[in-house]
Amino acid sequence: MAVFGWFVLTLVFVDELLAMAAFGVWGWQHEPRWLLVWLLPAAAMFVWWLFASPKATHGGPVVRPVVKVIVFGLASLALLDAGHPGWALALLVFSVVVNGLAQLPAISRLPTDALREDSARTT
Repeated sequence: MAVFGWFVLTLVFVDELLAMAAFGVWGWQHEPRWLLVWLLPAAAMFVWWLFASPKATHGGPVVRPVVKVIVFGLASLALLDAGHPGWALALLVFSVVVNGLAQLPAISRLPTDALREDSARTT
């Protein structure tokens, strides 16, 4: 189960990267392209860092999932608006499935269990 769990967590990270790329794709469709293609993903990363990342300073049991739904939803809408409805649906389904699997207790506790094992080995 641990190998599958780490695979799922890797896919969650890939999903986050895909969401940032979706914002870049949407930014490329609007003027000024050169600014939006970098600014939109950077803004999404900043929001993710503040509210949704595992070490988020303002995240919590309610805020973190709400921000994740907003970011992945907006990323899917960005792809849809950019003229990629198939990719928008694929990103949305992938996001729901992967993040849903990551909520399973055996998978969600893998990072903290690994940190505990590391600290036990060093002491």
